[in-house]
Amino acid sequence: MTSLALTPQYREATLRDLAENEFDVLVVGGGIVGAGTALDAVARGLSVALVEARDWAAGTSSRSSKLIHGGLRYLEQRDFGLVREALRERSLLLGSLAPHLVRPVRFLYPLRHRAWERAYVSAGVTLYDTMGGARALPRHRQLTRRGALREAPALRPDSLVGAVQYYDAQVDDARYTMTVARTAALYGARVATRAEVTGFLREGERVTGAHVLDLESGREIAVRARRVVNATGVWTDGSQAMTGARAPFTVRASKGVHLVVPRDRIRMDTGLITRTDRSVLLIIPWGRHWVIGTTDTPWAQGPDEPLADDADVDFLLEQANAHLRIPLTRDDIEGVYAGLRPLLSGESDDTARLSREHAVAEPVPGLVVVTGGKFTTYRVMARDAVDAVARGLEEPVPASPTDRLPLMGAVGFEVLWNERRRLAARSGLHVARVEHLLQRYGACVHEVLDLVAADPALGEPVPGTSDYLRAEAVYAVTHEGALHLEDVLARRTRISFEERDGGLAAAGHVARLIAPFLRWDEDRTAAETERYVLQVRSERQGADAPAEAEGAPLPAAS
Repeated sequence: MTSLALTPQYREATLRDLAENEFDVLVVGGGIVGAGTALDAVARGLSVALVEARDWAAGTSSRSSKLIHGGLRYLEQRDFGLVREALRERSLLLGSLAPHLVRPVRFLYPLRHRAWERAYVSAGVTLYDTMGGARALPRHRQLTRRGALREAPALRPDSLVGAVQYYDAQVDDARYTMTVARTAALYGARVATRAEVTGFLREGERVTGAHVLDLESGREIAVRARRVVNATGVWTDGSQAMTGARAPFTVRASKGVHLVVPRDRIRMDTGLITRTDRSVLLIIPWGRHWVIGTTDTPWAQGPDEPLADDADVDFLLEQANAHLRIPLTRDDIEGVYAGLRPLLSGESDDTARLSREHAVAEPVPGLVVVTGGKFTTYRVMARDAVDAVARGLEEPVPASPTDRLPLMGAVGFEVLWNERRRLAARSGLHVARVEHLLQRYGACVHEVLDLVAADPALGEPVPGTSDYLRAEAVYAVTHEGALHLEDVLARRTRISFEERDGGLAAAGHVARLIAPFLRWDEDRTAAETERYVLQVRSERQGADAPAEAEGAPLPAAS
């Protein structure tokens, strides 16, 4: 498999194509579902355009729990179909589609009651081990309290009587989404970020494309398409309103908040999952950190910038400290991020009870809407959306091949992983650094290493963080479509939430590093840095805000 660079020049050529040509499919929304829909459609031989108002994964798809999982709590709710589907997708991603981006992670499920609870949980996890191709990962194992505390010395002995340990998988959600979009582009889709749909083109009742505003230049273009797919997640209701037609379903937003704390602050060799009175508590290993989540509360404000407030932070600390020998404090928190889940609205007011399944509809001729679902099942959602598109086209469209289509960087990853020591010796980098690069770029790692070979200074870490090389910041703008400093610090890397200062120390260095490749002058470089600083400060202030706008706490979830 070759590679394709999403350079600024590629974007300019794409916008020209969007203005001059008609496409079979125009996909609106650059989250995981929109990117997956573009890949599915182009893989079936359709001409495809994909536009995103901000950056790849700028909304929900960069702010998840970063898990690829079936969902134990959905199993408890007897949603066997959803769990089986998700576990099959997990197996595909681990095994062939994205082994460079998705990897196993262990979880400990503490037991609080003797006998009956172990039997109950074991029955569920045994099912979880065997459904939908789940055997890609090791089976669960039973642990006594002593065995559980060996795995997790940080836990309070009085918080459990034993445990069950099982496997799931995790992913860098933003990087994964960008890679799906880039893979779609590799196969011929025309993809562009910072391209906002401001209205739909119509011929009578039929939607025939969209008005798209290039937010970088201010120019508006008309993009013509035989079919349009709305894959805008929590923005679905707003974009649907532009059609003037009644929505076939309503999307409710549920806010999920996560804390990031240092890895050495919690002594465990495994992740942790347990139930709370609202949702589930997850303590997930993430490099030098732990990610602790999540809340599940309704969000009635705008979808653009959800913020964690004081109550969210206190709730997560309280839930985590109920299990930890040494309590966490606010001083331990390195980062906080909040995201919104698009849930299909039902009669319940409790977002924890609303459907995690997806829906596809055609509210007006020519427009397909897909929403709901979960990150793990994005490929199924995309397939169903393109199936709906295909039914409206005159010529036959092949079935989806994406269950057999590896993402960019997957082919050859295993060979390179086995050669990582030789790669390290040739590049002059430590083998641990090469492993880090392989698990982010897969077989595209040579493109990053070529940058280091051409300029050895790019082999040094970004000032302000030890986890990312300068070459990775450059690669973000030369190959991965990053157009702004925020894109690099928040999504191509995860410096914005992994560093205690939110990436403020790195911001100026990275801005100057990428400026030549984006043709920024000194004023533009300074403006990008200042914009990022203001954004980080706004988000940090939000974490100290009272929870006034969200209403009373939700009733307990089952």
